Amino acid sequence: MLDLRQLHYFVAVAETEHVGRAAEALHVSQSPLSRRIADLEKQLGCTLFERDRQRLRLTADGRVFRTEAQALLRHAERLESLGQRLGRGETGGLCLGYVGHALHAGVLPRALRSLRQQRPEVHVALYNQPPAEQLEGLRRRGLDIALVDTPPENDDPLLESALVLEDPLMLAVPDRHPLAEHTDIRPEDVDGQSWITVADGDPPGGSEGFLSSCAAAGFTPRIRTTAPEPLAALGLVASGLGLALIQRSMRDSAPPEVRLREIAWHPSPVRLWAAWHHIDLRPLVTEFRHLLLSGTG
Repeated sequence: MLDLRQLHYFVAVAETEHVGRAAEALHVSQSPLSRRIADLEKQLGCTLFERDRQRLRLTADGRVFRTEAQALLRHAERLESLGQRLGRGETGGLCLGYVGHALHAGVLPRALRSLRQQRPEVHVALYNQPPAEQLEGLRRRGLDIALVDTPPENDDPLLESALVLEDPLMLAVPDRHPLAEHTDIRPEDVDGQSWITVADGDPPGGSEGFLSSCAAAGFTPRIRTTAPEPLAALGLVASGLGLALIQRSMRDSAPPEVRLREIAWHPSPVRLWAAWHHIDLRPLVTEFRHLLLSGTG
């Protein structure tokens, strides 16, 4: 069984790639720290560092192990914090994972607002993570609830989920674009136009998902750039760089230089699921899940 202090020592050395600086930060001597790292490598049966006279360098195995060790230490900190709150008689906290659309569409803010009104003492930790990482966090009990755009499989033995949002997409057009005054925009009208894709908000699957959804709708986009999230895409549309697909829930955030048009013919709304472990360990998690599923806010 790995020792958490040993992992803490390893992460400190891995982040600096220098035993002396790591030892100074940890307030330990260099020799015992070096022995700890050597013992860890022996225990694992793999080489974590390449060594020369000048410095240490993480091996490929070392980089993978560092990522997992950091995640484990973060979870240990959350677990310790939870235990302390429970020891003080507090309700405890919630660890929630989410994708950006959970914020943009208002699903998570509404539920948190209701929770704050009912349970102002509850501590909430939020983690913006990819869906696969969130689902793994649920399985390992590092997260209480996940808000994802890709749900777990129906036959997943540990996880359950429910659809909490189906958000149709609208066409965002620069106000000086020839299509800006059109109210009935058809697929052939946007065929070959310059487009801005949205990394966090387009149909699942990134650019490939965007392209396939456009093909299903009957047109081919000419992708000019990719925005990191919908608000940035709206800003680029306002600048006249191209068209974009934006969730209907974002319409109140559109700048005055952007026209939004309904496109009922587009087949891919943005969906959001709440996912959770099938065993409820705490009533608080169940309560918050009900807030999400009821859309309270």
